Amino acid sequence: MHRSLLADAPALREPLYSPVAHVTRGCMVEGIHYGSVVVLDGDGAVRFRLGDIEAACYPRSALKPVQAVAMVRAGLPLDGELLSLATGSHSGEERHLAGTRRILELAGVTEDDLRNVPDLPYGPALRDAWVREGRPPSRLAQNCSGKHAAMLYLCTLNGWPLETYLDPAHPLQTAIAEVVEELTGRRIANVTVDGCGSPLFSVSLHGLARAAARIAAAAPGTAERRVADALRGHPEMASGTGRDVAELMRAVPGLLAKDGFEGVQIAALPDGRAVAVKIADGANRARVPVAAAALARAGVDPRLLARFEGEPMTGGGRPVGRIRPVAALDPTAFATA
Repeated sequence: MHRSLLADAPALREPLYSPVAHVTRGCMVEGIHYGSVVVLDGDGAVRFRLGDIEAACYPRSALKPVQAVAMVRAGLPLDGELLSLATGSHSGEERHLAGTRRILELAGVTEDDLRNVPDLPYGPALRDAWVREGRPPSRLAQNCSGKHAAMLYLCTLNGWPLETYLDPAHPLQTAIAEVVEELTGRRIANVTVDGCGSPLFSVSLHGLARAAARIAAAAPGTAERRVADALRGHPEMASGTGRDVAELMRAVPGLLAKDGFEGVQIAALPDGRAVAVKIADGANRARVPVAAAALARAGVDPRLLARFEGEPMTGGGRPVGRIRPVAALDPTAFATA
């Protein structure tokens, strides 16, 4: 898409969030999570909206499928498990570390060439094991290492500088920015730095859902379809064993889904229906049930989503409440709270 055809960048303002989930205990609402939700029909029309879907927001790792599309378009030759890993936020399992090492080997570089921040594995059990064993943080274990290894691989293939691959002015990052704008349909509002050190482009939640839809519904042979097939075929390589985003893709046939820090979630179906969620306080406990309710609004069979309804609140060791989407999003919420 030519840049002159893009809509203006979303507004940089304090988002006008709405209640999206209630924390119930007994017969009362004990707490409220605020946020924004958008549901798109297969033709791109907004079927449902709640909160502020047009303000600029940071998609965090939910943007990784878009970044991967840009890299595939620029010549990244990965597919299957390794492309899924390049699209993911992995838990730090051995398969994730081995996959990242394989990408680095293909690129002819080493872990020392990575510029992501050293960290312990993201998966809690794995992180605890590393601490017990006295293993230090590493760039390989950090959850974005697959993406960074893929970035280095693409740089070696295109003759781009390796040392500065995270600079927003680097050819790699300008190529990614162009695809972000194309798939979201709007200019980027602001550029900052993500937790892993890579450039982070701000978009609207509406634009993020639009990008997810375009990837999920892409035709065979396109870069978008390669990324979608890799994610759908190998969801645990983009996340980890037992991670909710992988379980969601396993539960809903054809679903493409990606989570991001600070309560961001995208999910899209092969016919172009898509949802995007932003939880204002970044709470994962609200992200999952709100995303599931949004998918039900998109027409997904609620029976497939039942296990993602939200964690129970306990009292005295027994369930006494639940985290539930608000009635505006899920009209059955209070009937089953």
